[in-house]
Amino acid sequence: MTTEIKAPVFPESVAEGTVATWHKQPGEACSRDELIVDIETDKVVLEVVAPADGVIEEIVKAEGDTCESGEVIGKFKEGAAGESKPAESKADSSKDEETSEKSEEAPASGDAILSPAARKLADENNVDPAAVKGTGKDGRVTKEDVQNHIDSKKSSGSSAPKPAAAPEVNVAPGERPEKRVPMTRLRASIAK
Repeated sequence: MTTEIKAPVFPESVAEGTVATWHKQPGEACSRDELIVDIETDKVVLEVVAPADGVIEEIVKAEGDTCESGEVIGKFKEGAAGESKPAESKADSSKDEETSEKSEEAPASGDAILSPAARKLADENNVDPAAVKGTGKDGRVTKEDVQNHIDSKKSSGSSAPKPAAAPEVNVAPGERPEKRVPMTRLRASIAK
């Protein structure tokens, strides 16, 4: 059975909203009450969830389109199977959970577990995470580990590949560079 996905009823003083993000695409399976789309208004971001288990059939309003309260933004097909893993028995799922827990504890050969800050620093400096020895919990690579690796490379004078040069921005001392991005509806309301 096909169901229409409608924008929720907006608050009294809000006339329209903007489709901010589709978390599911056509053909993707969703379970009941799973988040499928965010709609941003002048005051709040509203979340629309799946009405039942099924598949997103069609997106009527794309990201960035405006919609009114109660307007159809997509179509949902209940009970259909999409691009998702097939249902498993409890015994199979418990085995998979144990396997996934073990794989999270011990990294695969050559893979290093990085903290988010360490990952960012490694990406910015073109450092291979596998080359850094982790000193954190369970061999996790921390930001300090990556920084020590970078410092040791600099002091040893090895010719590591240098990151791509960022475009130079003429900025007066003490000033921050400016970058213009379109405002969201919420930020535009705050700016008023």
